[in-house]
Amino acid sequence: MSQSLPSTLVALQHLIEVVARLRSPEGGCPWDLAQTPQTLIPYVIEEAYEVVDALHSGDPQAIAEELGDLLLQVVLQAQIAQDCQQFSLQTVAQGVAEKLIRRHPHVFGDARAEMIDIDQVRETWEQIKAQEKGESLETQTLSSRLERYARQLPPLMAGFKISQKAAAAGFEWENVAGVWEKFHEEVGEFEESLKTDDKAHQQAELGDILFVVINLARWYGLDPEAALRETNHRFVQRFAQVEQGCDRPMSDYSPAELEVRWQRAKAQLAQLPESTQELN
Repeated sequence: MSQSLPSTLVALQHLIEVVARLRSPEGGCPWDLAQTPQTLIPYVIEEAYEVVDALHSGDPQAIAEELGDLLLQVVLQAQIAQDCQQFSLQTVAQGVAEKLIRRHPHVFGDARAEMIDIDQVRETWEQIKAQEKGESLETQTLSSRLERYARQLPPLMAGFKISQKAAAAGFEWENVAGVWEKFHEEVGEFEESLKTDDKAHQQAELGDILFVVINLARWYGLDPEAALRETNHRFVQRFAQVEQGCDRPMSDYSPAELEVRWQRAKAQLAQLPESTQELN
């Protein structure tokens, strides 16, 4: 590790200098100079999801490339903050290192790591995290934690985590039949909302359906985010198969003709090995 450290720091310093040059008022890039922390938000989210996609692929080269793109977003945000005299990349790195040391007393403190299991590590982490915010696990309300999930996480992930924590606190259906009953109730309310012109009401009812579906996934031990991701991939694969078989614009086909082609594509892809489907 000590042998690779200097070259790692050299590479990181080179990246910092490249970003600083891009942000330089003299000869820098107009696009980079025009960015703000807020305008870069979509890129942060996009790059994070591209890292996730690369990790799912298991391709080391793709993972390294996407991690580099995500690292660029960190360095760029820090450079913008430094330009505004707010904080620097050094502040960011020191802060997270100190946080890790503080939240791992079983590694960096007196506690012995071999005497602590994963559940104890998680509980200690949460206790220290609450203390950092001037709270304690005893005084910290569950609703405040749920609000942070709703504010900070992607909606589907937040919904799953919120339902998990609420259920663990006892706010739960007696059985899965109750969840199904709620699902059908929410579908009915959504259908009723569609009879009005109130888009806000319609959207609220649609959100209720999605939240119940997330709870159904939780009851059956399924990952709703993984399920939707796989469905998106399957749809694109089948759509591509249909598109490749068209000898004229797709809009020229009737819905019935497209349905026939869709079912044919679905059957053809189902016969391929799973690994081949992922590549198509």
